[in-house]
Amino acid sequence: MANIYRTHNCGELRATNINEEVRLAGFVQTIRNLGKMMFIDLRDEFGITQIVISDVENFEKEIKDINKECTITVSGKVVERSSKNDKISTGDIEIVAKNITVLGKCRGSLPFEINIENQNVREDLRLEYRFLDLRNNKIHQNIKLRSKIMKDFRNAMDELGFTEIQTPILANSSPEGARDFLVPSRLHQGEFYALPQAPQQFKQLLMVSGFDKYYQIAPCFRDEDPRADRSPGEFYQLDFEMSFATQEDVLNVIEKVVPSVFKKNTDYKVDEGKFLRIPYKEAMEKYGTDKPDLRNPLVIVDLTEIFENTEFNAFKNKTIKAIRVPNMLEKSRKFFDAMGNFAQEELSAKGLAWVKVEANKSLNGGISKFIDEERKDKIFEKMDIKPEDAIFFVADELEKAQKIAGGVRIKLAEELDLLEKNVFRFCFIVDFPMYELSDEGTIDFNHNPFSMPQGGMEALETKNPLDIYAYQYDLVCNGYELASGAVRNHDQDIMIKAFEIAGYTVEDVKNKFGALFNAFSYGTPPHAGAAPGLDRIVMLLAKEENIREVIAFPKNKKARDVLMNAPSKVSDKQLEEVHIKLDLKD
Repeated sequence: MANIYRTHNCGELRATNINEEVRLAGFVQTIRNLGKMMFIDLRDEFGITQIVISDVENFEKEIKDINKECTITVSGKVVERSSKNDKISTGDIEIVAKNITVLGKCRGSLPFEINIENQNVREDLRLEYRFLDLRNNKIHQNIKLRSKIMKDFRNAMDELGFTEIQTPILANSSPEGARDFLVPSRLHQGEFYALPQAPQQFKQLLMVSGFDKYYQIAPCFRDEDPRADRSPGEFYQLDFEMSFATQEDVLNVIEKVVPSVFKKNTDYKVDEGKFLRIPYKEAMEKYGTDKPDLRNPLVIVDLTEIFENTEFNAFKNKTIKAIRVPNMLEKSRKFFDAMGNFAQEELSAKGLAWVKVEANKSLNGGISKFIDEERKDKIFEKMDIKPEDAIFFVADELEKAQKIAGGVRIKLAEELDLLEKNVFRFCFIVDFPMYELSDEGTIDFNHNPFSMPQGGMEALETKNPLDIYAYQYDLVCNGYELASGAVRNHDQDIMIKAFEIAGYTVEDVKNKFGALFNAFSYGTPPHAGAAPGLDRIVMLLAKEENIREVIAFPKNKKARDVLMNAPSKVSDKQLEEVHIKLDLKD
């Protein structure tokens, strides 16, 4: 039976359809009333077709209920358009209406215009009326792109022999590095489920179960503060794990899958494997971050040794990081002062020192008078300084100096338009520290507590914990972390020792990770995996700067769903059923 609303979609008809009788349905995008004639642009997700009402008087009853964004169905004849529109695919034709029926009225005024780009609309208003915001073609296409990317990932993983398996949403609390979302149990008084921060334990148990390669597009839940590149509360990742696999095996899978999906969904140049592998310490030294943007040509150089025993107070007993920037001789003092203000206000730096290199290689401006000839020669040799360069200096404690120099490097590339255009540059960050010092001065896991330490039990027993590396790795693209993974700790004794160093007793391990701990007693194969972040990948491929633009129903900057009014209060009866009594302080 033919569809009663439409025979074609609004982006389908061409000149080859002229003289056909057709029926279309969609949203009214624009109305142009010329008195005796009326033109309507009818839109669906496939395109726009112009509808002509040549005798308005005969449609008086129907027209009174037609306004922008109402839905209608129109039947009529396809004719050649006299004034063609080459901006739309149906621009050679139009439909002369014979019958019009309003299917869904649009009552009252719209909270904002639907298909106007760059309009100044509050984000919360857009999210409150997200069902309207999603009609905007740009946002609408983002969601369709997301669907295609998910399909491309599934196809790629299927081709590599991975099996898609769903893991539970109601799980146990796990130290993944963020706060859990807790779900109270009605049947088990005083006990709680936790929404999984990742399917970590389940996917490892699948390897113990004999599955060779697992994957899923997994929902993950972390009670973290939102950022432009991080959705609050929930996100999706392509989670995968492999038995009898090493770090190199996992990196090879990423190098096959991720670039192929990128190339299918962008016109940018895409790096192909082998991706550059950068040890964590090298990344922090050269780029000031473990998420380096390789489109940025600037690198950080350590000059601490050169400024040893300096009399310049700002550099005394400090770690000194420097960045060489070419072609800066014509930059005004205003630019350098602005960079200094940025470093102080945005990066909490004590200051940002600088010098210019004249055509004759003499130093000028900034702190030039504090650099003697001997130090100048050493700096020139180490940094390959050229005439007309500028050098920016950061002086602070090691970790602060790295972080500040990293922020300055990014800002300089933005201000000077140095980033390579229309390209996706990938790299792996490897050799992460297994442990770090917490704010309280105790030993804590740096990355993933289920990772295998490099050197195994011997390293755990003989090395300073802060000197132990883990088989952990991140995929980074254009300054964004796109995936994180590790070779898993599959040995029960090594697991106990690794957690003991981080302050967990054997009983803690058994209680918190009982299933995994017990499973490791029954012949566990070595295994490894990773999890590329779907939301962030879609954001990059959609050329968006905010992750909320590629999620159908995102939460706002305060982690609130203003469309569905969540979180919200619940009734006393609901609380009683899950054995909870509130004790809220004003």
